[in-house]
Amino acid sequence: MDKFTAYWSHISSGDRILILMGGMIFFWLLEGYYPLFRFSFKRWKHAGVNLIFLGTTLALNLIFGLVTIKVCLFVEAHQFGLLYWLGLPTIWSWLIGMLFMDFFGQYLPHWLMHHIKFMWKFHMVHHSDTKVDVTTGTRHHPGEWLFRETSTIIGILLIGVPVGLYFLYRSCAALFTHFNHANIRVPPAIDRPISWIFVSPNMHKAHHHYQRPLTDTNYSNIFSLWDRLFGTFAYEDPRNLRYGLDVLDDTTDEKVGYQFKIPFDSSIKTDY
Repeated sequence: MDKFTAYWSHISSGDRILILMGGMIFFWLLEGYYPLFRFSFKRWKHAGVNLIFLGTTLALNLIFGLVTIKVCLFVEAHQFGLLYWLGLPTIWSWLIGMLFMDFFGQYLPHWLMHHIKFMWKFHMVHHSDTKVDVTTGTRHHPGEWLFRETSTIIGILLIGVPVGLYFLYRSCAALFTHFNHANIRVPPAIDRPISWIFVSPNMHKAHHHYQRPLTDTNYSNIFSLWDRLFGTFAYEDPRNLRYGLDVLDDTTDEKVGYQFKIPFDSSIKTDY
């Protein structure tokens, strides 16, 4: 366990990028062989649009992500937070930390963005994709990053997350994001058992249905526990789903300028 924690505490930027891009490339290739839906679209153009949003996220991480790292270092230096106060063995401490980071880093801000109108307008950019695939997981408006990172920092302080655990969480979160959004065909006999503990591809696809109430379900990213605990879990046959949003024109999903302006366009009506 010492070697494991030491690796994540000192993981290089190269390894972190390799995990991020390697997972995306793997599922991108897998989509070509075992697609859930056979979309009539240009995969490279679609990916290019979504990767523009990935670029803004990476830029924000480079500029402001240091704040998050400094909070982790503060937590370590002062032995601050729930995990330090409990004094559990490292393996249990990190497992509990991963579970609660999924709540603060994903479930909580995700739930808020679906229930607070001004936050939802930013999150609409992610849901506006009418051809959900592995690149959709990177499609987030810069404003959404601020909501998520703020909640993540709060979680780090409350839980007591050291920098190594934070990097492990980020890497696992990225891989699950690729896995859950990938346009891959997973038989229900495999997908359903996965969803008992983790967020599975078919489970998350229900969240991308174009209409409520399915849109307002399945907020977790790694562990399905949070959705089951708070009554937001849903499971639907992917063949019954349609991606996008009923308040947006489907033809706007690859218009980058339009997408960036969605949060500030008062003519776009929402139900929130």
